[in-house]
Amino acid sequence: MMLKTAIVEIGKKYKVYTEHYLNATADKTIILVNGSLATTASFAQTVRYLRPRFNVVLYDQPYAGQSKQHNQHDQPIRKEDEAAILLELIEHFRAQHVMSFSWGGAATLLALAQQPPRIEKAVISSFAARINTPMRDYLESGRHFLQACDRRNVGRLINSTIGKHLPSLFKRFNERHVSSLDEHEYRQMHFHVNEVLTQDTHCYVSCADAIEVPLLFINGERDEYTSVEDARLFATHSRHAQFQTIKNAGHFLDMEHPTAWADTQQALLGFLQPVAKIPSQPRDLTFSGKASVIPPLQSANWVRL
Repeated sequence: MMLKTAIVEIGKKYKVYTEHYLNATADKTIILVNGSLATTASFAQTVRYLRPRFNVVLYDQPYAGQSKQHNQHDQPIRKEDEAAILLELIEHFRAQHVMSFSWGGAATLLALAQQPPRIEKAVISSFAARINTPMRDYLESGRHFLQACDRRNVGRLINSTIGKHLPSLFKRFNERHVSSLDEHEYRQMHFHVNEVLTQDTHCYVSCADAIEVPLLFINGERDEYTSVEDARLFATHSRHAQFQTIKNAGHFLDMEHPTAWADTQQALLGFLQPVAKIPSQPRDLTFSGKASVIPPLQSANWVRL
């Protein structure tokens, strides 16, 4: 298994840091789409079970992680820009699958609605079709702290809401990650929140109408912010939608405990490779400590800050 890192130029406008895990035995490539302000490290648990079966591509948005040093930050990036970046990366890495988490679902649905010919299946995790009351309350509070660049209270808000089911170790990573962000990252997150709270989010269900490939929506049973019920509203808009609920899991799914990790693995691989035999339990139940977990904001009637 070989890891290749590279900076990929997108339309002569953005430079994106990428990690490409090459698997000589795999014939399919999957791209993972972060939530807002998360980095490639936030998929550390997911990559553990994808690498043995796929070529895996991770990337940092231009404003975050190891991409930000290569880009200007004079104005926020829109969800449409994030969709365009994803479409170019799909072509660049010749990917057949895409998987998004939280706010990454917004850009992914917009990109898939353009029917990229290479994509065969897509997984949308911790995303819902509307903003419910808990999510709206969360975003309203987050908007205030973000505008003030109040790092301490942003971290506390995340850990007490969408991150409340995370292990204490990961909550500490959240706090540390938030405290290290640059001011432009707070401006970017504030922009995302404003988009979600002020714009008509019907575009996401409209996108689902245009998507031709099979979709799997994965949500946590205990996630009140992007709830199972709100995710299932996509059922009437996507002809090929499937839904999986991860028992006893919140917004962060496979990061929360070993059983959720195993169940998320089972759901994901069962959808992408339905013939493959998938072990029901992970061999190593010790989670990696490499995760930068800032909750990706979502823009569809929900979000996660």
